[in-house]
Amino acid sequence: MARVRYGPRSEAEIQAAKSSRAVLPDIWSTGVVAVWESDPEAVAQVLPPPLKPTERALVRVNISQVDLFGTPLGAGSFAVSAQHGAHTGWYPLVMPMSTERALIGGREVFGEPKKLGEITVSRDGDRVTATLARHGITFVEVRGRVSGELPLPEPVEKLDFYFKFLPAVDGEGFDLEPVLVHCLRNERVRRLERVDGEVVLRESPYDPVVDLPVRRLLEITIGEKTSDQRGRVVERVSAQALLPYIHQRYDDVQQVLDAPATPASAGSE
Repeated sequence: MARVRYGPRSEAEIQAAKSSRAVLPDIWSTGVVAVWESDPEAVAQVLPPPLKPTERALVRVNISQVDLFGTPLGAGSFAVSAQHGAHTGWYPLVMPMSTERALIGGREVFGEPKKLGEITVSRDGDRVTATLARHGITFVEVRGRVSGELPLPEPVEKLDFYFKFLPAVDGEGFDLEPVLVHCLRNERVRRLERVDGEVVLRESPYDPVVDLPVRRLLEITIGEKTSDQRGRVVERVSAQALLPYIHQRYDDVQQVLDAPATPASAGSE
């Protein structure tokens, strides 16, 4: 009988898959990063407990493209600065990905708030444009002109905070106790340039990043980077405290009872 591919894999196949993950080559991406100061009260509002605001209300958008083993991949992250105990890092609100493979691994393993989207990074001479779009709406655009090379930074460890959870089958809360994940990345940079430009945030009922406005733009850069990634569960969190924030993760209004405003109702406000 021919092998049924949905059947169980052998122990040797399972071990081979684990070994191949352990020896992945460096994957270099080209990305645009913008950092700005926003409204402290707005940043504080989006942080689920036990995360707390940092001294400066910073927002960071990272928009990258990479050729992943012959397949183009676009990846984005829109994050705010956050503190957990003695640890300072970033809490991403949305991480658009252009492929299902990139989306599923991050969401299911780490709890990353990944969603399918359209990501572009383009350069024409010294002109640079990078965008994040979903549901036909380009909700983030970074644009400007390259103004010079920057010194290469030393390798650095960066920290992101994620909440890993599963909405309950019966629609009431969660099936399992949510956990807070610390995700660490060791980042190396082989090229970095300064960009003089602007960040444009546009209204989207699905990705309302416009609520975190650019009060003072600190930097825009374009560079080539690579990083690894590892995560660990650091604590279990209160389901009741996290529940008011789960609409950050989903577009499906049946899961969160939070339908985006219709054009008619939006116009009447």
